[in-house]
Amino acid sequence: MSANSSSHHLNLLEDLIGKAKRLGAEAADAVVFNSASMSVSYRLGKLEDIERAESHDLGLRVFIGKHQAAVASTDLSPRALDALAERAVAMAKTTPEDKYCGLAPRELLAKSWPELDLTDANEPSSERLVEFARTCEAAALAVPGINNSEGASAGWGKGAVALVTSEGFAGGYASTSTSISASVLAGEGTHMERDYDFTSAHYLSDLDDPVAVGKSAAARTLRRLNPRKVKSQSVPVVFDPQVANSLVGHFAGAISGSSIARGTSFLKDKMGAQVFARGIKIVDDPHMKRGMRSKPFDGEGVANHKWDLIEDGVLKTWLLDSASARQLGLTTTGHAARGTGGPPSPSVSNLYLTPGSQTADELLSGIREGFYVTELIGMGVNGITGDYSRGAAGFWIEDGKITYPVSEVTIAGNLKDMFMRLTPANNLKFKYGTNAPTTLVEGMTIAGS
Repeated sequence: MSANSSSHHLNLLEDLIGKAKRLGAEAADAVVFNSASMSVSYRLGKLEDIERAESHDLGLRVFIGKHQAAVASTDLSPRALDALAERAVAMAKTTPEDKYCGLAPRELLAKSWPELDLTDANEPSSERLVEFARTCEAAALAVPGINNSEGASAGWGKGAVALVTSEGFAGGYASTSTSISASVLAGEGTHMERDYDFTSAHYLSDLDDPVAVGKSAAARTLRRLNPRKVKSQSVPVVFDPQVANSLVGHFAGAISGSSIARGTSFLKDKMGAQVFARGIKIVDDPHMKRGMRSKPFDGEGVANHKWDLIEDGVLKTWLLDSASARQLGLTTTGHAARGTGGPPSPSVSNLYLTPGSQTADELLSGIREGFYVTELIGMGVNGITGDYSRGAAGFWIEDGKITYPVSEVTIAGNLKDMFMRLTPANNLKFKYGTNAPTTLVEGMTIAGS
């Protein structure tokens, strides 16, 4: 978002809030999202398509007493915004009372915020994106044994957000992203396997080399050939970093203020309790420079900061926006995320499990028999009880070494037990919004043949 564009949208939102208040709203906030994106896909040596899209979406939320209404529009013309304000106020007069709704308190709003280096001024041309995708797929197809491709893609995007509240907050920020990916196949007939790899970053200069991405996708595919079945048993399970982050994601869902307030989380009574083994630390950091989900303030304009959610295995905080905080008699933690069509809700930013002291090989070395997971299938997780059951594929571990590929198994346990038996390796890399190193979980059930 350029300075001029940011100023224009902030002024537009302030005017819109003024209109809503003149129509009878007692308080209001408004947000506008602008985005532009370009993507290309390339398959079997041929360009399949190039797409470019641009959009802007605006949301207005108004309050009359403890009644609120939220409306959205993609039309930012004066006439449309007049109608939007009228509709929002009319709706608020008829909605049921919500005693927890309301804007974030003025004293919690961000007065200043850090520069997070999220915007690359170098926008790639469509020709450069095509070259990224072409090079990536060619590198994968050149690996012996790879005989087909689901395609390679490259994309670029820029997004900007501006937020204004009647409590006095006005701010905006922008970010860019570029990505390259490839998915290829190997094998014959009914014995084919596929896998993929990708790279993404805010800055072009931070991307992995397209050739390396393609070769990695090929190597990941080839090592999955000729999978075996294994018998049902209880063994240690090691999660590759590509899937270990899902465990951290399940934890974040369990400490969402919305779930805690409803009493629908298996961690609802665990504040201040030992929920992971000693030494485990989980961090949420919205101010990470060039972080994939960094943001200088939250979706209500509240000043946000780095949180140690788990410290030495102990649960330290819920993830709260203003509404869930009021319901729990607490203060927002600055975790509100906002769209245009409804009120904010709690969400994480750059979430990660901190690394342990052992290498991944050292973590494996003590396992006589176990399962190394590289792919998870389905979402068999019960947020109320913590019961966990997911389809999985990966590799069998024998005498501390990864051996043959395994498919069509289910891994099961309960997240409360899994968290307490979790050990991270020291190979944390920041590739996703939620990240974790290679992670060992002792004593899970494998349902096989």
